[in-house]
Amino acid sequence: MSEYKQLAWQGLWKNNPGLVQLLGLCPLLAVTSTVTNALGLGVATMLVLIASNTTVSLIRKWVAKEIRIPVFVMVIASFVTCIQLLMNAYTYGLYQNLGIFIPLIVTNCIIIGRAEAFAARNSVKPAAFDGLMMGLGFGLVLVAVGAIRELLGNGSLFYGIELLLGEWSSFLYVQIVDFNEHFLVAILPPGAFLVMGFIIALKNVIDNRAKTKQAESETLSNNTQSA
Repeated sequence: MSEYKQLAWQGLWKNNPGLVQLLGLCPLLAVTSTVTNALGLGVATMLVLIASNTTVSLIRKWVAKEIRIPVFVMVIASFVTCIQLLMNAYTYGLYQNLGIFIPLIVTNCIIIGRAEAFAARNSVKPAAFDGLMMGLGFGLVLVAVGAIRELLGNGSLFYGIELLLGEWSSFLYVQIVDFNEHFLVAILPPGAFLVMGFIIALKNVIDNRAKTKQAESETLSNNTQSA
C-alpha cells in the first residue's frame, strides 16, 4: 500500500480520530443535533487541520524542540481565528449556532496531536494530506452522528442548510417523518452518546468480520500449499 493510501486508510477508518482515538468528543457530542451544524464544524476543523499541518511541516526545522508545543498552538490559534472571522462574516447564523465550539477548535486534541505526531516529522505534501484525511474522517463521523440524531429527533435532514451554503441550498432540506412530538432523547446530549456508541459498535463488528475472513483465507491458502 502506498504512503498516501495508507494515510487515507488511517484517517478515514483504521485510526479515525472520532471512532478509534475518541478525540474531539466534546464538540462532536455537543453540536451534532443537526447535519448542518455537524457539517459546519467538520469543515472548519478540516481546514484548520490542513493549514496547521502544512505550516508546522514548513517551519519544523527552525523550531527548537523545547518550544515546539507553544509555537504549534500559536499556529493553530492563528488559523482558528481566521476561520472564526470568515464564518462570522459569511455564515453568521451558523456562527451563532456553533458558538464557543469554533474558538475551542484551538484546544482540539486531534489538531495538536497530528501537528506533534506527524506534521513535525514529515514533509509538506504528506503532512497536508494527513490533515485532509484526518479532518475528513472526523467530519464524516460528525455528519453521520448529526444525520442520525436529526432524523430520530425531528424526522428531517439538512435543517438550516442555507445558513452554511446560502439560499440556493434550501431545496436540500427534507422532512422525512412528521413526528407529532419530537424524540427529545436523540436531540439532547445523552442521545449523542447513544448514537456514538452504536456507530463505534458497528465499526468494531465490521473490523472483526474482516479479520475473521482474512484468517480463514490465510488458513485455506496454507492448507492448499501443504496439499
